[in-house]
Amino acid sequence: ACGRAGEYERALELLAEMNERGIKPNVISYGAAISACCAKGRWERAIELLREMSDAGVPPNTITFSAAISACEKAGRWEKALQLLDEMDERGLKYDVIAFNRSAPPPSPPVPDCRLCRPSLY
Repeated sequence: ACGRAGEYERALELLAEMNERGIKPNVISYGAAISACCAKGRWERAIELLREMSDAGVPPNTITFSAAISACEKAGRWEKALQLLDEMDERGLKYDVIAFNRSAPPPSPPVPDCRLCRPSLY
């Protein structure tokens, strides 16, 4: 619920509370927190959560990576999104169209159609 509502602070509090109570967060718990970070533009925290979950023995999956990639894309950090896509590949994860599209760099502006902008043919 926190993930959909973009309540990243509450999602992070719930992760901490789970750990305090001896409850190991799973991929869904981390995914919700990463999605909440994405909704609030907290791309750096989303990436930190990917690392934290790996360190905790919870391997990130396509969904958690896609959420972190989406956070990077929304923040205009497409270079970082590409790095995460590479990391998915290194881990043997299949990326879906969402992860792939979110990691694409922004399109270049169109080149004006004028003789001065084209290579000389003369």
